[in-house]
Amino acid sequence: MSHKGLDYETLNENVKKVQYAVRGELYLRASELQKEGKKIIFTNVGNPHALGQKPLTFPRQVVALCQAPFLLDDPNVGLVFPADAIARAKHYLSLTTGGLGAYSDSRGLPGIRKEVAEFIERRDGYPSDPELIFLTDGASKGVMQILNTIIRGEKDGILVPVPQYPLYSAAISLFGGSLVPYYLEETANWGLDVNNLHSSVAEARSKGITVRAMVIINPGNPTGQCLSEANLKEILNFCNQENLVLLGDEVYQQNIYQDERPFISARKVLLDMGPPISKELQLVSFHTVSKGYWGECGQRGGYFEMTNIPPQTVDEIYKVASISLSPNVPGQIFLGVMVNPPKPGDISYLQFMRESKGILESLRRRAQIMTDGFNSCRNVVCNFTEGKKLFFQRLHFIFMQFVRCFFNI
Repeated sequence: MSHKGLDYETLNENVKKVQYAVRGELYLRASELQKEGKKIIFTNVGNPHALGQKPLTFPRQVVALCQAPFLLDDPNVGLVFPADAIARAKHYLSLTTGGLGAYSDSRGLPGIRKEVAEFIERRDGYPSDPELIFLTDGASKGVMQILNTIIRGEKDGILVPVPQYPLYSAAISLFGGSLVPYYLEETANWGLDVNNLHSSVAEARSKGITVRAMVIINPGNPTGQCLSEANLKEILNFCNQENLVLLGDEVYQQNIYQDERPFISARKVLLDMGPPISKELQLVSFHTVSKGYWGECGQRGGYFEMTNIPPQTVDEIYKVASISLSPNVPGQIFLGVMVNPPKPGDISYLQFMRESKGILESLRRRAQIMTDGFNSCRNVVCNFTEGKKLFFQRLHFIFMQFVRCFFNI
């Protein structure tokens, strides 16, 4: 009997190798229990709105008007929506070629890419080129696109931190590459020892693997640490010495719960270091509306920015992005508002700041409560999470078991 193209026996072996714990056996079993009528609180992935976090008002107002532009023609629209939300909606609609139902450029709307570039410049103190920014359906799509571009076969390795977010192990398997683990130091608040990087690369090379890129997750996922400037410099120098592309997953950069170690982007540290490294090291940075105090996971808005990537490579990435025609346009609008929020003097500014501050203060408070709670338990050790919405504990039992606990409740 001959097999058909979608019979399990004939599937792409890389697809069958993929393991993705976020949607794995525990999640599937929980879904079955939910169908049976049991109340399940899903903590397998950061999903704040599903656990009761309220959406910010201003971005929802802007997108609502963009989705229903006929409201802008209603003479009473100003009675329901503030003037700055109305003006912003008109601005974003003017950037499209037919509203939110029309495809955009495969890299995203140029006007929103310009807003992202301006946000990056304000954050880092260095200009950013909108032509090197691609808008994506969440950061995950961008990560997968770049990994797919880098990985040529099973002998290509990607350095990934352990503990890690399973997007990386799953995507590397899907594209037929090899994950090369490097281990974070729990006793150093999940910091990174460059000696571990050298050991990981040496071991991979002994197996015939060519290490081509390194992933950093800052703030850490699931560990919650913020990398120090000194640590980032070590990482950048290491990648430069080893000719590695650095992939900076910085999606939790707005989730900072302490003042001693602020978030610093890899791009800022790289450009602060100056030539020749600032002109040579290849860096791709990722961000999203799904995390931070926005938590707009279902909107699927994100971007990646490329630094020191050759123009021919950028063209190839654009070509592949074009296969999907366009990132979703509502997600692009959310991203535009995230990187260009209301400013002092705007009608919506005080409400936006009150809502944003309330969410961050709540997260910071619960971070301390959860840390203290875990550490009060016998045989449990938990570092304070400096950023992000997850905790990573060590349980001292007969066997080692790692537990993630999402606290957006």
